[in-house]
Amino acid sequence: MDTYKRIQDAIDYVEEHLQEEMNISEIASRAHFSAFHFQRLFQAISGFSVQEYIRKRRLSEAARALKQTSDNVLEIAVAYQYQSQEALTRAFEKQFGITPGKYRKENRSLPYQAKMDFLTFRQTIKGEITMNKPTITTLDEILIIGRRFRTSLQDEKYFTDIPGFYQAFGSNQDFLRIPNKAAADMSYGISCEFADDGSFSFVVGEAVHGFPEELPEGFISLALPAGKYAEFKVNGDVDLVQNTRRYIYGTWLPNSNYERTEGPDFEVTDVWGSRFPDAIKMSIYIPLK
Repeated sequence: MDTYKRIQDAIDYVEEHLQEEMNISEIASRAHFSAFHFQRLFQAISGFSVQEYIRKRRLSEAARALKQTSDNVLEIAVAYQYQSQEALTRAFEKQFGITPGKYRKENRSLPYQAKMDFLTFRQTIKGEITMNKPTITTLDEILIIGRRFRTSLQDEKYFTDIPGFYQAFGSNQDFLRIPNKAAADMSYGISCEFADDGSFSFVVGEAVHGFPEELPEGFISLALPAGKYAEFKVNGDVDLVQNTRRYIYGTWLPNSNYERTEGPDFEVTDVWGSRFPDAIKMSIYIPLK
């Protein structure tokens, strides 16, 4: 099924349940995606998170109710999943710069969040795929030893966290403690252990020939599965790396004929061939069905 149609089905579900409690797993199931992957696609395409969209839609509908009904502010607050009039007032003022009571009395227009139409949105990005398209390749299993960090999709936190993870791995000389190295000049960054709340693990490490009986303290081991991957080559600064990640999930994957598997995606950096942060040589791999 078309990726945009799947996401639109989830949006339709959200719209039908704005006045009810919702969880991200149930929303994502309407699109036939995992909760984490749904959030990543939604954020890459729209530019904001699923939670932010729901909050903006509820506040927009609450604003309409203030103008179009005689319900008091508390009734409207409860209807749109706020626990008190004060909670709605705080959120409303933060979103619109005016309190609900004042808005009801004044003749003022607000920038409502309309229901998103991903099917129409798709038409606006057709023909705008300008980055290098990937190479579809098959990889053997890769054994990794590295350090695990935790970050999140929320507010694109991982964009600022991940460079710090690499820096910590290098400045602490963790790479010197990895045994049985298979490619000493190549650093791996692996996204895995995805959670429904948008958090995930990012492992920085190196490929090895085999796992020792005992790992160095603070290190973990994992195996990248053999299979089909899309390989995106990046040769540029940190901003290009981040824009490539956005492009993969916001443009290429929804418009390709491929579907991502549930496995980890990862990136391989040519350490000696790179000059950080301005000239990074990297390949990003996305697992495909």
